[in-house]
Amino acid sequence: MMKARLTLTAAALALSAGAAMAQSQGVSKTEITIGSIQDLSGPLAGFGKQVRLGMMLRVDEANEQGGVNGRKLKLQVEDSGYDPRKAVLAAQKLVNQDKIFAMVGHIGTAQNMAAMPVQFQKNVINFFPVTAAREMYEPLHKLKYSFAATYYDQMKGAVPKLAKEKGAKKVCALYQDDEFGLEVFRGAEDGLKAAGMQMGEVTTYKRGATDFASQVQKLASAQCDFVVLGTIIRETIGAIATARRLGFNPTFIGSSAAYTDLIHKLGGAPMNGLYATMTVQHPYLDEASQPIRFWANKYKTKFNEDPTVFSVYGYNAVDIFIKAASKAGANLSTDSFIKAMDSMTVPPDIFGGAEQTFSATKRLGSNASRLSQIQDGRWKVVSDYVKN
Repeated sequence: MMKARLTLTAAALALSAGAAMAQSQGVSKTEITIGSIQDLSGPLAGFGKQVRLGMMLRVDEANEQGGVNGRKLKLQVEDSGYDPRKAVLAAQKLVNQDKIFAMVGHIGTAQNMAAMPVQFQKNVINFFPVTAAREMYEPLHKLKYSFAATYYDQMKGAVPKLAKEKGAKKVCALYQDDEFGLEVFRGAEDGLKAAGMQMGEVTTYKRGATDFASQVQKLASAQCDFVVLGTIIRETIGAIATARRLGFNPTFIGSSAAYTDLIHKLGGAPMNGLYATMTVQHPYLDEASQPIRFWANKYKTKFNEDPTVFSVYGYNAVDIFIKAASKAGANLSTDSFIKAMDSMTVPPDIFGGAEQTFSATKRLGSNASRLSQIQDGRWKVVSDYVKN
């Protein structure tokens, strides 16, 4: 009798321990709570707002269709002001007070780096951050998943290919003197070396610079006919506008950091001809692709503003989260979500994104990117994906 009681007690304890292990915060019988940290008040507030709206659109769609395995999605968003210190506070609130299941689409490299330790202490996944930094999936960590081909890989694949197509005689570079600019430059330089080519003149600028006359004159004097730009928005516009004024018209190529409608909206006609690597297509309201056009107009109707590529980043991050959570089944937990993700293949989407695959040892969905060019004041896709 005593032996039977002990056996039953042990079995009950094992069951309760198993249930406790399976249970993850942010998952109730009726809801899955996900969080995101965006810049809603700082230098990238426009982008942060667009990511948030893209996420909201996909959450609303899912909930209108009954949610994920019967659970509605609840999205909690906090503002970092693009400040890593504020990102830590935002993460602490989302993780410890709001009890989120996963952090989805957090914008910014330094901000993600600051927030991840807070999340990982509570077993909260960092899912599809909006940054192309290698740290988003390296070193390997069970709670990291990333979608964005890195700046390094983008340039390593695209620069030598385009330089050969253009018959470039002297490939040069202008880049921001920080880790972002260096990643762009290193990718381009290594890609050229692998193709039996070499980098010519190189010049840099300090973050926040507004005058690029000396750098552009240096490149013009060196007779560069192909220039790699490790620039973002204002610097891309400033450098190209300066070059046009000086009558210096090489082939310009930037990374996905320069792939935004703000380049042609703010820079005007001088921006025509610029190439940039990208992984997600900008959704114009009159896009030739009917699915993109339909989606863009649905977004415009809901939020009364045009969508951007950042809207798509947010939408896609939630969409793939939903796919994995659905695959994980009714007993959703961090472990079951990871198991589902680690066997996921995500086919190309309506925006032309490359196929993504994940495994226990592969946490970047795809390192492929393709080229777009500004033609007649808008981005046009001009190449297929280049894999590294």
